[in-house]
Amino acid sequence: MHTGSCLCGAVRFEVSAPLHRPDACHCSLCRKQSGHYWVSTDVVRTDLTVHGADHLTWFQSSPKVRRGFCSTCGAALFWDAAGRDRIAVAMGAFDAPTQTSIAMHIFVADKGDYYEITDGLPQKAQ
Repeated sequence: MHTGSCLCGAVRFEVSAPLHRPDACHCSLCRKQSGHYWVSTDVVRTDLTVHGADHLTWFQSSPKVRRGFCSTCGAALFWDAAGRDRIAVAMGAFDAPTQTSIAMHIFVADKGDYYEITDGLPQKAQ
């Protein structure tokens, strides 16, 4: 069982399965939402329980993707693509230990010009 929450604790969640290795997304949408790049793990929806969902607000960032955040503190928590059986959960919102590590970087063609990726992990342009 892995637990996590937003900054203020109004939205809490539990994941009842081991976490898949997360990816780090460097696309401009994820950077603008998170303030840097977005690291998340995909969780099967039935393995995710959300408490305080009345404090969760969804922003439709593109025709097929919505992003969930706490309406009280603004913490970015979820990335949800239509038609998938999984939802992405922000790694930064998990309570430690997560017992995982980043697997790869994606959308590196869009990455910010103010940092370099130097960890030696696989990188995908898109």
